[in-house]
Amino acid sequence: MSKEELTFKACDRMVREFEAVMAKPVREPSAVYYTGVDLGTACVVLAVLDEHLRPVAGTFRYADVVRDGMVVDYIGAIRIVREMKEELEEKLGTGLFYAAAAIPPGTDALDSGAIKNVVQGAGFEITALPDEPTAANAVLKIRNGAVVDIGGGTTGISVLKDGKVVYVADEPTGGTHFSLVISGAYKMSFADAECYKRDKKNHKELLPVLKPVIEKVSSIISCHIEGREVDGIYLVGGTCCLTGIEGIIEKKTGIPTYKPGNPMFVTPLGIAMNCRAAW
Repeated sequence: MSKEELTFKACDRMVREFEAVMAKPVREPSAVYYTGVDLGTACVVLAVLDEHLRPVAGTFRYADVVRDGMVVDYIGAIRIVREMKEELEEKLGTGLFYAAAAIPPGTDALDSGAIKNVVQGAGFEITALPDEPTAANAVLKIRNGAVVDIGGGTTGISVLKDGKVVYVADEPTGGTHFSLVISGAYKMSFADAECYKRDKKNHKELLPVLKPVIEKVSSIISCHIEGREVDGIYLVGGTCCLTGIEGIIEKKTGIPTYKPGNPMFVTPLGIAMNCRAAW
């Protein structure tokens, strides 16, 4: 078994369970439910865990209420999270009261209040607000290396040593920039470029088109981990669903780079786990 398979075995199992309960929620009673609210640039995800930290329900919705990690449509964000909360409460047959959210690394002074207010405005009591890659590591459980969350608007980096976060950073380059390149190259609207990018059958064709942007992301990672002991880069976030992205990042940084089977749902599950951690 390869290092990658060993690293992501538990993570991939949890993500598969989450994908299953999104289609068919688990209605068995739980003493408490922990919800993770991931307010992404391109997508809002809610993940619900039971008292034993097992996935029981979830949903996601593509939205345009956050840009480059900042809430730009406050009322719209509250409405979407509230609707998703009510949808899951109906499916589970119970109320959801406690939630954690997450922010891009180093932006707590800028936007943590807005994200916290969105979650509270949707009817949750917020219990934790970690940064996104650190939240993801609750699922990954990386002890040494860099967890890199490439979302729609930003690339967040958490460097870990002996399981402790020793450095965090965030830069405004992500999936939105990928879509802008596709839009220009294929002369299609931004919305159509987003859909084209999400279709896995287009990834092989898109990889060389997107290589310059991926290399820019790689340069951001290299800049922030320079001089630090990083023996592996671990990718999460919806943008990392692009087939082959890890190979370009590894070649550019010179550091072994890995990603789980479905990197899109690792962070929201980690956020939900942080909800219990702060309970």
